[in-house]
Amino acid sequence: MTGPDLHRRIVAAATVASCLVHLGLVAGNHHGVWLNLLMLAMVGVCLRCAVHIWCEGRMGSLRQVMGCALAMTVLHAILLLGGASGSAASGHSHGASGMPVAETAAAAGGLLGVIALEITTALLAATLMARLRRS
Repeated sequence: MTGPDLHRRIVAAATVASCLVHLGLVAGNHHGVWLNLLMLAMVGVCLRCAVHIWCEGRMGSLRQVMGCALAMTVLHAILLLGGASGSAASGHSHGASGMPVAETAAAAGGLLGVIALEITTALLAATLMARLRRS
């Protein structure tokens, strides 16, 4: 398998990896109920698109994955930078004032990892869309 087919599978795998990270966060109950429900809904949408991309490389699914990955990048960057209230948590338990420095640094590192995964997913989807348009 080479070319667009391999690229398609890599995009689908990156999307599934993001879903697994978010399912792990839900399972660990690191967030409030509303964020857990939001993440479960996002996982449901993203997994459906990952299946479509894996099987057919649908342009609509690629657009949706790219858009969701970019939206998640922005959301996680806001959380990393402290959100609107100036707290590192802003209703999100990746880090908060009063937490030990090591825990806050680990939480920031986790957010940076998620941001990197989301940017990678968006970039892979965008390059596959460009590749499919040319052919």
